[in-house]
Amino acid sequence: MLKEHNVTQSMSRKGNCLDNSCMENFFGRLKVEMFFEEKFESVNAFIDELEEYIYYYNNKRISLKLKGMSPVQYRTHYQIIN
Repeated sequence: MLKEHNVTQSMSRKGNCLDNSCMENFFGRLKVEMFFEEKFESVNAFIDELEEYIYYYNNKRISLKLKGMSPVQYRTHYQIIN
């Protein structure tokens, strides 16, 4: 059906969840840390909260996988080294 509409499948092969694992991890964290059991007054309130969360996630939230740095700190640190 995808070929009929000239659409390319996003995953490399059937049943390979590793292709989307980074985004699946992010959306899982997003739901747990920001969205779970929250009520938003409007779509604009949700968008504002989402933008704040994405800034927090990239610039302030530390990760043990990134040696205790935020994603921006980690990326900057290793760009300087290399």
